[in-house]
Order: sequence, then structure tokens, then C-alpha cells
Amino acid sequence: MGLIQREVEKAGISTISVSLARKLTEETRVPRAVFVNWPMGHPLGEPFNVKTQMAVLKSAFKAIETIKEPGVIIDLPYRWKQPEDLIDG
Repeated sequence: MGLIQREVEKAGISTISVSLARKLTEETRVPRAVFVNWPMGHPLGEPFNVKTQMAVLKSAFKAIETIKEPGVIIDLPYRWKQPEDLIDG
């Protein structure tokens, strides 16, 4: 995803990643990202939890405006409420 983001950014369009794998996001050096420590496949949160999903989206859009330097990753404060064993690491 980082390679695609960098090319889109070259065209003057701002991008943001919602990351579930912080180390991978750091290594691919995306232009900007937000990180949530949730299970793979759930970048916006738990199924049917519209309130949290909207909060993640709003935080990601806000990060597009606030991140001024490439490579910045903002850790979002949201927590997964289902059993901890679903979270990978």
C-alpha cells in the first residue's frame, strides 16, 4: 500500500493508511498513517460498532490535515472490546 500511496501523493493527492501492523507500516514508509491495535481484517473496528468505526474514520481524516512530515504514524486510542485473544501481538 505504501508504494501506491507515494505515487498518489506525487500527483498531489493526500493519502492516509489505517494500519493494523505498525512495524510493517514503518518499514514501508507510507506518507502518513494512523495505527489501531486490532485483529487483521478489521481496520475500522468491531463489526456493527458504527460509533467506533466513524471515530476511526474521523481520526484518519483529521490526521491527513495534521501530519505535515512524511512517515508519521499516529497511534489511535481506541480499544478492541472483544476477547483479547483475537488481537495479534
